[in-house]
Amino acid sequence: MHPLPAAYAQHLLRDRRRSAHTVRAYQACAERLMSFLQDHWGGPVTVERLARLSAADLRAFLARRRGEGIGNASAARELSAVRGFLGWAAPGSASPRVRGPRVKSGVPRPIAPAEVIALAEEVADEAAAAWIAARDWAVLLLLYGAGLRIGEAMALMGAVLPLGPTLRVTGKRAKTRIVPLLPQVRVAIERYLSLQPWGVSPNAPLFRGAKGGPLAAGVIRRSVRGARARLGLGERTTPHALRHSFATHLLGRGADLRALQELLGHASLSSTQVYTAVDAAYLLDVYRHAHPRA
Repeated sequence: MHPLPAAYAQHLLRDRRRSAHTVRAYQACAERLMSFLQDHWGGPVTVERLARLSAADLRAFLARRRGEGIGNASAARELSAVRGFLGWAAPGSASPRVRGPRVKSGVPRPIAPAEVIALAEEVADEAAAAWIAARDWAVLLLLYGAGLRIGEAMALMGAVLPLGPTLRVTGKRAKTRIVPLLPQVRVAIERYLSLQPWGVSPNAPLFRGAKGGPLAAGVIRRSVRGARARLGLGERTTPHALRHSFATHLLGRGADLRALQELLGHASLSSTQVYTAVDAAYLLDVYRHAHPRA
């Protein structure tokens, strides 16, 4: 393997404070590019050659990736990752000007509050033990009640105890924020803690897996997939959709956009503004179903 992608990954992790998931994705993209260029150029890929990368070279790489079956959104992300890698590997050189594919912008699909509760109940009902049922119920209520990303919930440690009216959360790029903790969510977490057999310590994960280790996000995702199928909910009903629902329902009840940005931990307001489109879409859907002339 060429050493540049691994060095780039270290740069992203150490200097840019990117998440482990982002680092893996960007490193994999850099490795694909280096492998392609070695075949494309028929020789070793050096920093000097990267600095002379042409638009035709980059288009050929994207054509290869499209031939492998990736869609417009994935191709656009691939192009963005490649540009970041080239900017780091060959600073000062002009990046090839290649127009990315058009990506249709969508809006997140919120889940109705009753469906959130039904989903959490269904997941809990299928749990193998009472403490696991309490854990899954608490996790899903936390995602909806506080707008957490699932990775943020999994990263909570016993040091957050005792629970109060707010919770300190560490999000993307190690950015911390304070989120309100609803009494119902606090009760759900405390009930789970009273039932789980592993005990609680400040340096241990708050949410445990069946064998006592850290709870993996994939466990919750699989449980939600099964529950949504049994309930007849759409494929977009995911743990992350609970965060979208949190934002949409707050905005629909008059929450300030700046306050919502802080609660969600978005670095820019543009990331939060997507929820104004969600709210408008929801109101239009209600209108169409309720108005006799719609």
